[in-house]
Amino acid sequence: MVGAFIFLFIFVFAIVIFFVITYWKIFEKAGRPGWEVLIPVYNNFIMMKIIGKPWWWLLLMCIPVVNIVFIVMAVNMLSKSFGKDEGYTVGLLLLGVVFYPLLAFGDARYIGPYGDPAAFAAAQQPDFDFDAQQKQVQ
Repeated sequence: MVGAFIFLFIFVFAIVIFFVITYWKIFEKAGRPGWEVLIPVYNNFIMMKIIGKPWWWLLLMCIPVVNIVFIVMAVNMLSKSFGKDEGYTVGLLLLGVVFYPLLAFGDARYIGPYGDPAAFAAAQQPDFDFDAQQKQVQ
């Protein structure tokens, strides 16, 4: 019994570390420091910034049933912020263990906060300096 518990603990710990590394890479691709992933709640606040939505969306994600709609919308905006389509959003929702690492370690490139149309359009301009914009935000 103890051996099974130790195996389960190591397995879950390995999965958690894998996803921390995955989200760290996603944050870095979006121009944010990776360490922000390590702070609970704050990492969700930063994710809202990455997708271009206000902080109060986190409150809406705490309301039962309503949260499903807003989480799906947020995941869709995450995939759109990295230049992916709705099919990729379905993959993130249904098979996240495969699609989040593909987003992090694949060829996906952050193209701007899709949830903020003005900022997203500005990021699409050829002369837009994304690094300078990130420094102004921070």
